[in-house]
Amino acid sequence: MRPTPRLGRLNRLSRKRGAQPKVVALGGGMGLSASLAALRRITGDLTAVVTVADDGGSSGRLRDELGVLPPGDLRKALAALCGDDDWGQTWSRVIQHRFQSQGELHDHAVGNLLIVALWEQLGDHVQALDLVGKLLGAHGRVLPMSAVPLELQALVKGHEVERPDDVDLVRGQATVALTPGEVQSVHLVPHDPPAVPEAVAAVLDADWVVLGPGSWFSSVIPHLLVPDLLDALVETKARRVLSLNLAPQPGETEGFSPQRHLEVLARHAPKLALDVVLADQAAVPDPESLNDAAKRLGAEVELAPVASPDSSAKHDPVLLAAAYDRIFRMHGRIGPWR
Repeated sequence: MRPTPRLGRLNRLSRKRGAQPKVVALGGGMGLSASLAALRRITGDLTAVVTVADDGGSSGRLRDELGVLPPGDLRKALAALCGDDDWGQTWSRVIQHRFQSQGELHDHAVGNLLIVALWEQLGDHVQALDLVGKLLGAHGRVLPMSAVPLELQALVKGHEVERPDDVDLVRGQATVALTPGEVQSVHLVPHDPPAVPEAVAAVLDADWVVLGPGSWFSSVIPHLLVPDLLDALVETKARRVLSLNLAPQPGETEGFSPQRHLEVLARHAPKLALDVVLADQAAVPDPESLNDAAKRLGAEVELAPVASPDSSAKHDPVLLAAAYDRIFRMHGRIGPWR
């Protein structure tokens, strides 16, 4: 695949900088995939730290049957890090392929089975994911945020439609993501899960940490609920970027303004400061209110066109890469990266 003119300019900028920034991206699902597809275009030193609370679909079935970490979001991150050449795109399609049948294999993703098989063979989550990344020629590393399967629980007002004023405890990421009610707060079970040491080390050693976009309560905030990982995010010398979604998500953040996303995040991690909040300029009807909310977190707002031009409510990887590249240059260190 020939690079687009914009992508070519981004690649030339990276080469001119010499050493590239160390970037860690945190999240899960399609939001993290969008961020990784952009970031791999501007740095060769990229690590994804992925939530492991998924309990639906193929991941949930494997988790229930084998007691393993849910592999689905890890697989999506690996697919997003595949290159644009034939090798990368072929392997991206293969690991994302889902079986269609009337039997037990129905809807299982090839990549999920491959990852779990290597976990069982090697007995090491990180080593196995590194090996899958090597096979795919992934442009970066993928790590789970914790080495134990986690359950996401939420306090939700109006989860039961017939009781709109009641607050219920809702269990499971898949259920929380689709609740018709208003999520008040989320927590993990166990409450103090161990972080993967390599994920903590990556955050502490990074130049930039990118949080979001993604499902706010089920993919973004869970990283802030792992004590050692939160401590690393607070203590790191890296600059921190929060990348906002293009639109509220039905159920989970229905009716949320951009600034409310920041307020919710601050409630769950009051000690966490940010440096930059990135948002699509067309998705911010009240820039002044967003600026005020960002300032309370120590951050500046960067508005940029990052949405796909096809009106699909998805991030365009090249436009998002351009926005990240500009942020890294404008808010980064003077001179070459270390």
